[in-house]
Amino acid sequence: MTTTAMRPAPAGGRAAISARTLRRDRWWLAPLLTVLGLSAWLAYGLVRIYMHKWYWVEDHHYLTPFYSPCITDRCVPDAAHFGRVLPDWWIIPEAAFSLPFLLLFRLTCYYYRRAYYRSYWASPPACAVPDGHQRYTGETRFPLIFQNGHRYAFYAALIISVINTFDTVVAFRGADGGVGFGLGNLILLGNVVMLCGYTVSCHSCRHIIGGRLKHFSRHPVRYRLWTFVSRLNGKHMQLAWITLATLVVTDFYVMAVAAGWFSDLRFFN
Repeated sequence: MTTTAMRPAPAGGRAAISARTLRRDRWWLAPLLTVLGLSAWLAYGLVRIYMHKWYWVEDHHYLTPFYSPCITDRCVPDAAHFGRVLPDWWIIPEAAFSLPFLLLFRLTCYYYRRAYYRSYWASPPACAVPDGHQRYTGETRFPLIFQNGHRYAFYAALIISVINTFDTVVAFRGADGGVGFGLGNLILLGNVVMLCGYTVSCHSCRHIIGGRLKHFSRHPVRYRLWTFVSRLNGKHMQLAWITLATLVVTDFYVMAVAAGWFSDLRFFN
């Protein structure tokens, strides 16, 4: 305890501690790593979606999730599973229908809110460390009031997860029209499993399944689903970071094979 902390404080007042915080550990490390990790991922993602190439492997039907669904006139016809409805303008990404909703889903995610509130906004940067802002109005005013739309972004993310699953199934078509798979299939499959896990572990999904039920005994199926989602929800933070990594690995692998840097390791057909 410091000398000032030992002084009796006025009624209703606080201890007269001049230091910003009494924490002696590296409390700033976690916010710093979060800034570096998220910034690196955003930089990679922006570069990739505006490269407008190396997103489709014709021989093995690999489509990177950064370009799915591919809907602009630039898209290779075989990669445009849902049609090419947008013009060939460089500022429009190939996955213009999915990327805004996925970004909104992550931005409004309960974990990501905590992550970038603490790291980018220092609000607060860590426990027992003062907020970097003079006042806090919560998520009741513009622009943070839009955070309450998270559940609607969840519905969009759920649809996009189905599309990513469809892309993964399509990639199992072999060169002769039968079934074939290689290392790329395993990477695509692992990525979509993690993405589905992250989406389903969402707090909104948990609430939609069982949040309004008053008697679980009357809804045994929904109770089992709620229990399963609740267990996943406990891993939501880990899944949030894992999916960022799997997205980059999947995109990079498809890009490398499409660019001819190396060939896909085929196991069958």
